[in-house]
Amino acid sequence: MSVADNYFEKLYKGNEDPWSFRERWYEQRKRNLTLAALPRSHYGSIFEPGCANGELSARLAERCTQLLCSDTSAIALELARNRLAHRSNVRLIQTRLPAQWPAGRFDLIVLSELCYYLDAQDLDRLIDCARAALNTGGNLLACHWRWPIEECPLSGDQVHRRLHERLGMPRLLRHEDADLLLEVWGTEATSVAQREGLAPDTGMESPV
Repeated sequence: MSVADNYFEKLYKGNEDPWSFRERWYEQRKRNLTLAALPRSHYGSIFEPGCANGELSARLAERCTQLLCSDTSAIALELARNRLAHRSNVRLIQTRLPAQWPAGRFDLIVLSELCYYLDAQDLDRLIDCARAALNTGGNLLACHWRWPIEECPLSGDQVHRRLHERLGMPRLLRHEDADLLLEVWGTEATSVAQREGLAPDTGMESPV
């Protein structure tokens, strides 16, 4: 069973930053890795489900024309709204995913520390929703903690294996260390160097 909404509401009651997104170097480093891993410098539209208190959202907003953020927690969304108040290109909505996947199509979908809160059935539904919502040439980035989380139905490794199996898209980048997995997939296999004319466009899939 996927983790219930009240789990997140309890986390945020009395603590605006329950995972210490602002203070921990792990979190700062993860955000830096995430931004550096994006195959494009700018995206037209980005969707970030599970935006929490908006720390990653603030960085993503600098890389796109329009950013849609969602979270299942009303408290988290209010914190994110305050964090992003100066950004005119951000919209925030409360959703329970995958059942309430928003309408629209996106050039980038970011799944950061989200998917292991879902059970296997809900994860498959979310992957299908994400794949259908990507524009041609779009990317999906996933980043997840690898150590066990007692409350979560799935591990980060299980999530990434399932993402790769079910997305059916070329994997453009994979970073793995003891703490996290970060991967990027694309509807097209073109690398950054190929897009910028630095490498031949051979039509071959990335060797990642």
